[in-house]
Amino acid sequence: MQNIVILAGNIGQNPEARTTQGGTKITNFSLATSRPRLSEGRVLRDENGYRVMDTEWHRITCFNGLGKTVAEHCEKGMKVLVHGRIHYTKWIDSMGNDRYGCEIIAEKVDFLSRPKSAENENPELVDRDDEIPF
Repeated sequence: MQNIVILAGNIGQNPEARTTQGGTKITNFSLATSRPRLSEGRVLRDENGYRVMDTEWHRITCFNGLGKTVAEHCEKGMKVLVHGRIHYTKWIDSMGNDRYGCEIIAEKVDFLSRPKSAENENPELVDRDDEIPF
């Protein structure tokens, strides 16, 4: 039995970081994934010929070092690849009603794009000739 999730998508809002009273660092962000909408096994297209897409929103939670890295280097609009697991929660609200939630607990986050603020910067040029051992 396994609980494995792999999602590739765009960050929907800047990550929010907080620290619990016990010192655990938690970072949350929303992730949008999209897929083409199908009808009778065919991809639907709009009046301009573009594919109609269905978007799903996922709550992503990162802990400690991973959360710190995401909070420092990610921002709205970035493309990321998240490896993790599904976590369901149940609680009783103030009105006594059962409430349910679902989130993805990230174990690894790969950056597939740069933050918008860094896209216009010139990449650092590195001379690697000095690293050749002969």
